[in-house]
Amino acid sequence: MVVLRREIGDVLRDARQRQGRTLREVSSAARVSLGYLSEVERGQKEASSELLSSICEALDVPMSLVLREVSDRVAVAEGLLIPDTIPAELAASIGGSSDGGWARSRSELAPIG
Repeated sequence: MVVLRREIGDVLRDARQRQGRTLREVSSAARVSLGYLSEVERGQKEASSELLSSICEALDVPMSLVLREVSDRVAVAEGLLIPDTIPAELAASIGGSSDGGWARSRSELAPIG
């Protein structure tokens, strides 16, 4: 079973680690306690929309991309492949690499197998 809070936490942790930042740095920038952010990243606490917005802002990652990544992970867990709709230029401007760590090549929406 897919647990949404775990997927959100994994995506946020991945974004933070890609940036080489510590929990302390991000919690301070997001104005949330280090312990609470740690619990969110581990999928132990649900992040409110306001808290998620603060964390995304602290990470300088659009919330839409975080939610997109979460949505993609859930779709894959459900056995679907999803097409990539993020322009390469946008992905590159956000992450610094050609895919920004977010965009993925995918065939049309179709069940796996």
